[in-house]
Amino acid sequence: MYWNEYLWFMGAMLVCMIFSVVASRKVYTSFSKYDKVKCGSGMTGHDTAVRLLQANGVHDISVGRVEGTLSDHFHPVKKIVNLSGSTYDSDSVAAVAVAAHEIGHVMQKQGGYLMYRLRTALVPVVNFGSRLSMPLVLIGLLLNWFVSAANENIGFYVAMLGVILYGGALLFAIVTLPVELNASKRAGEMLLNEGILAPDEMPAAKKVLSAAAMTYLASLLVSLVTFLRLLVQVLTMFGRRNDRR
Repeated sequence: MYWNEYLWFMGAMLVCMIFSVVASRKVYTSFSKYDKVKCGSGMTGHDTAVRLLQANGVHDISVGRVEGTLSDHFHPVKKIVNLSGSTYDSDSVAAVAVAAHEIGHVMQKQGGYLMYRLRTALVPVVNFGSRLSMPLVLIGLLLNWFVSAANENIGFYVAMLGVILYGGALLFAIVTLPVELNASKRAGEMLLNEGILAPDEMPAAKKVLSAAAMTYLASLLVSLVTFLRLLVQVLTMFGRRNDRR
């Protein structure tokens, strides 16, 4: 039975990893393709971010530059939208789409978008749980071997606490997907409303943004498979030990 579970897990993880590689590759190929297509307005990623912030009455968020390619992100604590070098100075359709996506996150925060607030609240939970989940599962197994005489369930409870903490990472991945999709939807609307992209340029922008969404779906699938594997492993191992008593 154990080998069947292990093979199932490895097969599922292999599928997820292949999907993740394909998704990451698609992001870079889509961006590279449409980074060669100049937008009719001639605006750069930086220009786009600044214009959209001003158009939406946001004056306390700055726009900065960071190293790397597609390392763009919105830092809500520091109140800055960081654009990568591949986005900041480029006047391509791909660059303005990515910049607008990050402003989409700004508008989620400004408008109190529920899923964005939930994701933000989950950040400390995920940071805490990701460090402790696996050690707690291991500690639970050790407790089951050495202190079961005092409390035969203590090891199981500790191990399940580790599983639950990892579940926080899964919940974060689940919440992240609609947050990213919503930011892309907002980006498309803002780009059209402000005349930064023409209607005939939008299909290219949407291809860049939809490719990025695939990477978040891949992360969700990996988190789901890992969580289920961890849960099944703990239930199975403790079940076997209880059967031997």
